[in-house]
Parts: sequence; C-alpha cells; structure tokens
Amino acid sequence: MTAGSGNYPALPRAIVSMNRFPDLESLRTACRDLPAGNDEAAAAVAARQAQLTKPPGSLGRLEELAAWLARWQDRPMPVLGTVAILIFAGNHGVTAQGVSPYPASVTAQMVTNFAHGGAAINQLAIVAGASLRVVPLALDRPTNDFTQASAMDEFEFLDAVSTGYDAVPRDADLLCLGEMGIGNTTAAAALAAALFGGGGLRWAGRGTGIDDDGLARKRQVIDAGLARHADRLSDPLSAAMTLGGRELAAIMGAALAARHRRIPVLLDGFICTAAVAPLALLRPGALDHAVLAHVSSEDGHRALADVLGLKPLLDLGMRLGEGSAAALAVPLLRAALACHTGMATFAEAAVDNRG
Repeated sequence: MTAGSGNYPALPRAIVSMNRFPDLESLRTACRDLPAGNDEAAAAVAARQAQLTKPPGSLGRLEELAAWLARWQDRPMPVLGTVAILIFAGNHGVTAQGVSPYPASVTAQMVTNFAHGGAAINQLAIVAGASLRVVPLALDRPTNDFTQASAMDEFEFLDAVSTGYDAVPRDADLLCLGEMGIGNTTAAAALAAALFGGGGLRWAGRGTGIDDDGLARKRQVIDAGLARHADRLSDPLSAAMTLGGRELAAIMGAALAARHRRIPVLLDGFICTAAVAPLALLRPGALDHAVLAHVSSEDGHRALADVLGLKPLLDLGMRLGEGSAAALAVPLLRAALACHTGMATFAEAAVDNRG
C-alpha cells in the first residue's frame, strides 16, 4: 500500500527506519560524505600512457577514460571483468494529464519484454559483455500526479532511494544506469526546471513522440507542478521527492552507492541525468565518478549536461532510454582499456621515442 498523500493511509513512522536512509537528513549526510578518487592510480595510468608507442595524447578521450577508470576503481591497472547494467522501472500519476501517447501499462509490459530478452537493452548488454538486472518499483501503484500532490511522500522517496542503493553489486567494476517508465520525461523535465530554472519551455521535450499539442500540454503540466510546490523546491532532495519518480530516486540511490563503493558509473540519457542532478547540487564533485554515455535527442538533455559539466561520449540521436546508450558506451571503455593494457611501450617495442 502506498504511504502518504492521496487515498492511501500514511504508514507508521517506525517503518521508515527500515530504510537504509531513515530520514532526509541521513540521506543528505550520505550525499555529502563522499570518498575521493585515487589520484595516484590515475597518475600511474598517465605515466604508462606516456611510454606507449604513440604520440602523447593521440588517443584523446580513450586515455582520459583509462585514467578515470583507475581513479574510481582505486587500482593503477583498471579492469572491466564485471560490468553491471541496472534498469529501474516506475510509473507516474502525472500521465493522467495526457503527457505521453502511451498508456502506463506499457511500463510493466516492457519489463516483461526485458525479462524475455526482447528489448534493445538485452541485445546491447550482450554486445557490452554486461549483466542486466531490471528492478520494477511498485508498478501497480503510480506516484501521485504532481499537479495535485507531491509525487511521493518521504517514506516512498527514501524507500526508492534505498532500493537503488542496495541494488548495486559490490563486485562491479563498472555500473551502467538506465530506466523505464511512461511519463518519466515529464518528471525529469520538471525536476530539471525545479533545480535549474526555466520552466517547461526550457526542459520539456517530445519524450516517446507527442505531437505539438501534447508538447504544449506537457509544458503546462510542468509549470503547474512547479507553481503548486514552489515552497518545496529550494532543497534538491525535496524537489526530487515532490516532482520525480521512484525510478529516478532509485537511480540517484544507485549512483550514490557506486560513489561510496568506488565504482565508476556510465549514465544513460535525460532521465538518468536529471535523476542524479540533486547529488551535484548537494556536493560539488559528487558526479566525478560518473561519465555521461551520450547526449540524447530529447529537448533539454544537452542543456542539462552542460549545466552539470558532463561531456557525453556519444551523439547518435538516440532517445530510447533503457540504459541503451550506457550499454553502447561500454565497448568504448573496453577499447580504452585494451589500448592501455595491451600496447607496447617504446622500450618494449624498440621504437625510438621523441627526443
């Protein structure tokens, strides 16, 4: 049973303590108490790169990625033996406002499709050499329509964050994050607007393919939510609870767990980027362990990436979600690692280095 607002009774507050984060302040503390990366490991990568049989810096971002992996894996020679893809799925009450051309039932149907191996992410996970886990979050109980009430109460929000946190495998060398949820581009755009200003006009896009009338309605819905909850949006966690969704909260929790466990992260698209944005506002450098896999064709994603200082690896016009672009970026990291570990040094190859 859903806790809090709407037609559902509030759960006893004692139950809240069962979450990893019993209240917002404990979560806030966890978001600010973050380990640093290992600069010595990254420096060891740079030193080896300088000796490999190539002009300095000639592999561009592949060299940067090797050092990034080392820094956040806390080892001078990074590995990609265990790559995990986590997809969180949630439903949104705001779909009652006609913000998506698809019904909310599609979320559960796609989760079933994932389980049967029939989605794009299934194929891309195979190509990436990655495990895939899909975590549905109370799909039978959508969040509240945020034009009418807070999307989640504190218990629901903390429960979703905790679920995401606990879903991260401790042995992962790399974590890819993705989502599934009809209506979640509306939630993501509303959250981006709450955090960075600009309203629906700046952040709302066509999502799964709404027409011009639908886009105008989506912008109006976002602005209505912002106006209704204006007094709750100055705090990033409160904004995520009020306008976001369970899958967005779980993504934030997973990214936080990865930072605490020193696991580098590949973020997928607009929804993932919006989901982790509160972390960046709570602590500078909170997303240093994360790389943005791509910039999607969804309106607002490039602007959100820019404001967060995230430089995407790919720009392929994708807007599928499902962690698809994060999975697609894994072979790039494998290529970076293969060059770093497999190339000969000038001395080993008996090739003259520059004088």
